[in-house]
Amino acid sequence: MEITQVLAIDIGASTGRAILGIFDDEKIKLTEIHRFSNDPVTVNGVVYWDVLRLLFEIKTSLIKAKPYGKINSIGIDTWGVDYGLLDKEGHLLSNPVHYRDARTRGMVEASFEKIPKEKFYQITGNQFMELNTAFQLLSMVEKDAPLLKQADVMLLMPDLFNYFLTGQKVSEKTIASTTQLYDGNNQAWSKEVIQALSIPAHLFTLIIESGTIIGQLSGEIIEELGIDPINVIAVAGHDTQCAQVATPTDEKDFVFLSCGTWSLLGTELTAPLINEKTLAYNITNEAGHDGKISFLKNIVGLWMIQESKRQWEREGNRYSFFDLERLATEAAPFKCLINPDDDRFMPIGNIPKRIQAYCHETYQASPETVGEVIRTINESLAFAYRIALEELEDCTGLNYPVIHMVGGGIQSELLCQMTANACGRPVIAGPVEATVLGNIAIQLMATKNIGSLAQARTIIKHSEKIKEYQPQESQLWHQQYEKFKTLIK
Repeated sequence: MEITQVLAIDIGASTGRAILGIFDDEKIKLTEIHRFSNDPVTVNGVVYWDVLRLLFEIKTSLIKAKPYGKINSIGIDTWGVDYGLLDKEGHLLSNPVHYRDARTRGMVEASFEKIPKEKFYQITGNQFMELNTAFQLLSMVEKDAPLLKQADVMLLMPDLFNYFLTGQKVSEKTIASTTQLYDGNNQAWSKEVIQALSIPAHLFTLIIESGTIIGQLSGEIIEELGIDPINVIAVAGHDTQCAQVATPTDEKDFVFLSCGTWSLLGTELTAPLINEKTLAYNITNEAGHDGKISFLKNIVGLWMIQESKRQWEREGNRYSFFDLERLATEAAPFKCLINPDDDRFMPIGNIPKRIQAYCHETYQASPETVGEVIRTINESLAFAYRIALEELEDCTGLNYPVIHMVGGGIQSELLCQMTANACGRPVIAGPVEATVLGNIAIQLMATKNIGSLAQARTIIKHSEKIKEYQPQESQLWHQQYEKFKTLIK
């Protein structure tokens, strides 16, 4: 039995992990070797990612992997849309700005003065969100930012880390497709959109497929860390697309719900679905692995719980996620509901206070306790999933009998059960480490250790524990759903 070991670096919007994937031709075993936080840093009113700290953590991961023996390859996935700018010498000009920074306010509307909304969507097929790369760059254009004039290349986050490790400046397709600057039909950067927004065309590098071996760790990195050469593989750079690869199903038509800091509910298509209806619903088309299209809706996810937890810590009260789950379970149901995608819940800050203000404005009782706040978020998220699911079914003309729920969010049994209740269909939860497993599977497919996407999903299904949740209290949840729909009109 031959053993293959690969290293997956998964950096989400709040934490990062380095996990060793050990493949014995039948199952994938995971061993976590390093975990680190990913915290935004605000300086002079601008919210940044601490990218050099993250690079340090990647290097630490490589050092910690040494005792495990030969590592065949490494792959890095991250969140979408954010980027770093390099000058002509290849030096990073500034820490990447966080997508929650306020610089993009009003940029969506400003873009429609340069390219009509309908045409913009027809080219990119992307959900309009202020945080998208197109609007971040447009904000720099509008402000005549000096950094933009100095920049020679733009690299999205996983591509930036790959560059730090190998010196190769390339753009992986799945992460490129999150930018709203990618032509989904022609699978290339959209010259028309880039020109319309007056973004310098020279910033954009060659787009490559996920699963491309882009090179080895640079000699400088090898010498600095005292490690052996390792292949660097451009996996699906967008973590959602890694999670989609790991959906444990053999169905052609299925719905997945990747639940983490963001929730992404979607299905897998063979071609973009772009029309008036998908525009009206503001559904996105992203490139997936193996030529697939990820047709999905972005929904604010566990960010609201994570940021509430940080707020309570700022106030001197520490709760574990287990504590928050318990308190929410003990709280009375349906005291109030919120629209999780309301713009007020996007920025960093006091989420519990904003929830209370929202409830006051919508003539509802306000959540007062920690448990009531968390329960309100979970119940509202479950209904937001149902809205997105119904929109998805309306666009595809298909009915999806179950929801495959993956990612860290499924550690909340309360949220899984609420999702089944709200959507009125079973939830198949697992794997928790979907993003990491997808990252690993793409590396193993790139090196021919796994022959196909279908085989990868079968292996993952047999490697992980899966739990099923059946809908409960259907009449009560349907009544509350009708109330929820009045909040989002």
